[in-house]
Amino acid sequence: MTQKIKVTCEMEITLKVIGGKWKPLILHYLQEEGPKRYSEILHFLEKAPKKTLTSQLRELEEDGVISRKVYPTTPVQVEYSVTAHGQTLYPILEMMCEWGSRNEDGRYEITNRQCC
Repeated sequence: MTQKIKVTCEMEITLKVIGGKWKPLILHYLQEEGPKRYSEILHFLEKAPKKTLTSQLRELEEDGVISRKVYPTTPVQVEYSVTAHGQTLYPILEMMCEWGSRNEDGRYEITNRQCC
């Protein structure tokens, strides 16, 4: 049996899964745009370091919220998509998006608007 991860409360479980600078953006992008290759996700995020993006994609996959499909081509192509389990996070991501939209002020310049 795998050792359980101790958390303070239920909210911490959610933060462990979607916590990280890029994870909510990755999930929202895949949810809205459908399956994407690594290079497409990297292009969308613009400023995400490759190492960090790779790490966060692996963590999301380990948590079962995204799936990774490898195509046996040369070079190898990898495609990521949101799982059914990951889709259950969508209401939380939408609320984050709405909150950000409602609380924009002069301090922010949005370069790639995702929320309606």
